This record gives sequence, C-alpha cells and structure tokens, in this order.
Amino acid sequence: MMNPKAEKDFKDQLSSSAGEPESSGFHQRLASLLPAFKSVRAFATASGVSQTGLQRLINGGEPTLSTLIALAKAGGVSVEWLATGQGASPTDQAVDGNKRSCPCHDTLGNPVDLEEFVFIPRYNLKAAAGHGAAVSGEKPMFTMSFRKYWIENYLRVDPKDLSVLSVKGDSMEGVLNDRDVILVNHADTHLTSGLYVLRVDNDLIVKRVQKLPGAKLRVLSANEAYDPFEIDMNSPDVDFSVIGRVVWFGRQI
Repeated sequence: MMNPKAEKDFKDQLSSSAGEPESSGFHQRLASLLPAFKSVRAFATASGVSQTGLQRLINGGEPTLSTLIALAKAGGVSVEWLATGQGASPTDQAVDGNKRSCPCHDTLGNPVDLEEFVFIPRYNLKAAAGHGAAVSGEKPMFTMSFRKYWIENYLRVDPKDLSVLSVKGDSMEGVLNDRDVILVNHADTHLTSGLYVLRVDNDLIVKRVQKLPGAKLRVLSANEAYDPFEIDMNSPDVDFSVIGRVVWFGRQI
C-alpha cells in the first residue's frame, strides 16, 4: 500500500492528465461498470471492497488509491480511465483486445477470463450402453466449457476433435452409468484398449473393444447380462465405423 504522500501525488498526476478535477465524471464511470455484474454486491465481492463502501462511492464518495485500483481491475478498465476519463475506454478495449466484449464472472462475482477455456459442442445423441441410439439430430444443443490447459496438457488433444455425448442404458454399468456425460476424441479411431463410441447399423454404442485376428472386433460390455458380440470389419454387409475414443466422463451423484 502507498504512503499518504505517494497516494496524493499519484492522484494529482491523474487529475492533471485529464485537465479537470479528479472526481469529475468518476461516479458515472463507476456506475457504467455495474451492468457487467449481477449486483452491487457481486461487484463489491469481485473488487474486494465492502458493499457498503462501494455503495458510498456510487452515491458520491471519493475512493482511496488502493480502492480505485481494485475497482478498475475488477471492472476490466484502466485506472486512468476510471479516475479521469482519459486513456482507453471500455469500448476501445473491446475493439482492441476483445476483453470487455463479454464480461463474465463466477458465482462469487470474480472476473473469469474466457480465454482460459474451450467450449466443446454437446450433442443430443446418446451413445447407448445397451441397445443403441439412432444417429439423428446432429446439431449441437449447446456447449460445455473445459479448461484449455487441461485439454492441451493432460488429454493432449486438439479441442476441435472433441464432442460431448450422454450415455443411455446399463450395459456398461459400473464403468459408465446411465446419464453419464462422456467426452469423445474423434481423432482417435485406431482401436486399441479403452472405451470407444462405435456406429453399428446407424446406432451409436459405447463399449470396450478387443481386436481379433482376421480383421474382427470383439465388442464387450461391463454388465455380464449383456453378451459380447463380434464384428467382421471386412464384411461388406456390416455398417460400422469408429466414432472416437472416450477420454473423460462426468457423473451426477
């Protein structure tokens, strides 16, 4: 924290750069940041300022330098602009850096950098752990967000090769349960060990697979009530393809 003299000198510098009193327009600029937050309380939480203190500033109070810096950081604007109206405005920043074109916050009101995330399409297709689900309605319903660092450094896949499906049925119960959500890597279609989403006769199924001699594939369930079956991948009568490998799943408890 700056000492009182340094704080006064800094405020004087900001005031002189604008050519007008430091407080001129400050409260309007502060109020203009509020729509990016759910409430005054959310803005206060994001900036580390008490709700009472923030409301006092909105109503005409003057900020300390440390509060001014905290408010500018939470609002995604420069200290100079918030204090004086000079420098890059929120509109300028949206054009130049695309930082304020979509101000987003977590449930506590803390700013969230969308560049840290990738958004994977979630399809209304069910990879059936049972009797299969027809391949239809292939437009994504919405997207699910995943941290870019996790995708690139742990899964080590290209996010563009991923999609999200849901599981239906009980044939993989204990491994994948009904209504689990799975992340599928469509670039990994070389069958080895693991779980794969397969298309068989226009149905999607998620199973374990075992390669057999003669270009045959043994398809296995986790639930012993379901018998394994074989697919002859060279047979012209078989409608079969590998959709991708399951690399992650999520489950509601």
